[in-house]
Amino acid sequence: MDDFLIFEGISKSFGSNKVLDNVSLTVKKGEIFSLLGPSGCGKTTLLRICAGLEEPDSGRIILNGEDITDLSPNRRQVNTVFQNYALFPNLNVFENIAFGLRISGVKEKQIKEEVFKYLELIQLTDHVYKKTDKLSGGQKQRVAIARALINKPKVLLLDEPLAALDLKLRQRMLVDLDNIHDEVGITFLYVTHDQSEAMSLSDNIAVLNEGLVEQVGTPAQIYEAPRTSFVAAFIGDTNFFEGDVVEVDEPYSKLHIDGFTDVTVYNDKKIKKGERVYISIRPEKFSVSIQKPELPEMYNKVKGTVKEIIYLGYHTKYWVKVNDYLIEIKKLHDRYMLDEKIITWGDEVWLSWHADYCYMLEQYKLEDEALLTLPDEEIMAEIESESESEE
Repeated sequence: MDDFLIFEGISKSFGSNKVLDNVSLTVKKGEIFSLLGPSGCGKTTLLRICAGLEEPDSGRIILNGEDITDLSPNRRQVNTVFQNYALFPNLNVFENIAFGLRISGVKEKQIKEEVFKYLELIQLTDHVYKKTDKLSGGQKQRVAIARALINKPKVLLLDEPLAALDLKLRQRMLVDLDNIHDEVGITFLYVTHDQSEAMSLSDNIAVLNEGLVEQVGTPAQIYEAPRTSFVAAFIGDTNFFEGDVVEVDEPYSKLHIDGFTDVTVYNDKKIKKGERVYISIRPEKFSVSIQKPELPEMYNKVKGTVKEIIYLGYHTKYWVKVNDYLIEIKKLHDRYMLDEKIITWGDEVWLSWHADYCYMLEQYKLEDEALLTLPDEEIMAEIESESESEE
């Protein structure tokens, strides 16, 4: 069935603090579904409610057509992998993985067959009799995953499983998790605050903020078509603009943006002439050049001055001052220092972008701008100080 795991109107408060506010989500069978958001947004609480470790104040959970809201944790056919592994230090790898089967009374021969099958899956057959304190962090996490999977749950719940690992190990574990999921084919419900983890691993993502679901969609939908300013700012970098619709020529509109320029945008929200609108443009959607570009129809262009540059190897970040706006641009490099005309601080440059790259937001909150990635405070103070002196 498509609607395999369903959260209907889940609310939860701890004292006066409302952690989840009428959350409804649908997870399909066999997919990797991520709950993504900052600390305190309610994602771990929702996972714990699914596991039966917390009770909702209202709402219900349906798993494979069965209401499991009031079932005890051991009757839910879900298993959890925790951030701190929760392995038994007095048991070796084999016995940690076999623990659930022994509790269930499975015969020894079958236990051995099953354990070695999962040891092969997690690529730890050479460590079968090691104590867990002799394993690396990534190996411990794989043992925890095998122990959770061996009981064949309908859903595997993963609560920030890679948070304790260093960057390179996290990247390797993401590949391992994806491969394990492909092998076992069960539903993964994955909690993380790391956007790159969710984007690279998930089939679908729910972005949570202050107990509410801001948006649900595929990684591409979440990134390319953010619904709110929170999603636009939390997932990657972006630039916000505010303007009035001065002309409508379906499916495009022209906006007048004070302190910037008039821009043509794709009007997917059917905004009418005279209405106020907020848009988001990702830094990599801009093209930047020294020479004034010759552009086809539906492209926008504007002139500005480079105020800061951060070279990051395969790409460079530029901050370009255009009237009242400081625009972040991300330029990928093909033949840097060979064919490319290198842009330096203080250069006058042209920015151009297609109308389709301007995405209209359904909701906009000024405080969400705090999530934007900007240069450090000293650089920003320099930029602001220079801008004031120019005025």
